[in-house]
Amino acid sequence: MPENTLPRLMSPKEAAAETTFSAVQLTLLSATGHFPKAVQLSTRRIAYVRSEVTAWLDERIARRTAH
Repeated sequence: MPENTLPRLMSPKEAAAETTFSAVQLTLLSATGHFPKAVQLSTRRIAYVRSEVTAWLDERIARRTAH
């Protein structure tokens, strides 16, 4: 599915599936500045900005091919 037809936000579970990290690992990476920060939607709900997660992945792929 093209990215522009997908929702702007993705759940931690979706972000985990996209990156192959667990949701807990993503929270830890985000807290240390190594992954995009989540958006606090309510007191018990967070989501990640899809374009930021995609850009993060693209950066890692580019680094791999640059070496």
